[in-house]
Amino acid sequence: MKLLNKFPGLLFLLLSLVVVLFDQGTKIWIINNLALYQDINVLPVFDITYVRNHGAAFSFLSDAGGWQRWFFTIIAIVISVLLTFWMAKTPIKQKLLLTAYALILGGAIGNVADRMMYGYVVDFLHFYYDSWHFPAFNIADVAISCGAALLILEAFIDFNQSKKDDNSKKIPN
Repeated sequence: MKLLNKFPGLLFLLLSLVVVLFDQGTKIWIINNLALYQDINVLPVFDITYVRNHGAAFSFLSDAGGWQRWFFTIIAIVISVLLTFWMAKTPIKQKLLLTAYALILGGAIGNVADRMMYGYVVDFLHFYYDSWHFPAFNIADVAISCGAALLILEAFIDFNQSKKDDNSKKIPN
């Protein structure tokens, strides 16, 4: 508890934990209930499809021979350590920034867990239209993408706020 008093931003680690648990729970359900490449049609443009991603986002480097598993694992661990450090240093009033960090951290840990346990990432959310297909992804990827979007939003808000602060300091003529 003393740690949370000293570093209240770490309270947002609970959001990261929720992301990891939801991500891993959905992946366990997929592995236990679907055969590889099996589809469950949900909507005319959306299937749940069990696929294995040996690479990074959108199967980047998926056929690189195996070294990419450890490369992406190390990158995600380093990013996770940095995010945790930043969360500890970020004031609790910066909730948007802390939420962004927590979502990215939870997503990174969810995908690292897959790489460590299986040697690949379990993907299953598959959107498509006609002959166009978006690469399958998972809950961890959604969390990372939402976290990245919040980081961009926070940067715009911070930029506009600092611009407003600069204008209020100017002396009128």
